[in-house]
Amino acid sequence: MGAVVVRLDVMLAMRKVRSRELAEHIGITEANLSLLKSGKVKGIRFATLAAICDYLDCVPGDILDYDATAPSVAESD
Repeated sequence: MGAVVVRLDVMLAMRKVRSRELAEHIGITEANLSLLKSGKVKGIRFATLAAICDYLDCVPGDILDYDATAPSVAESD
């Protein structure tokens, strides 16, 4: 089974936005944003995803991808 891959770091670089700036704007801690960027979270609220997309002027597919060859989170626990 594959896994969802978080590409938030790529989008931040493309938009020239710092993690701190995004975290402050969407109302989460930099630590939680870092966990999200690294893919070490089991989920994300749609409201948070929408706030990220709004600030970065992108769509969820720009941030989240699916890799059929990667181990799923459940397999790596």
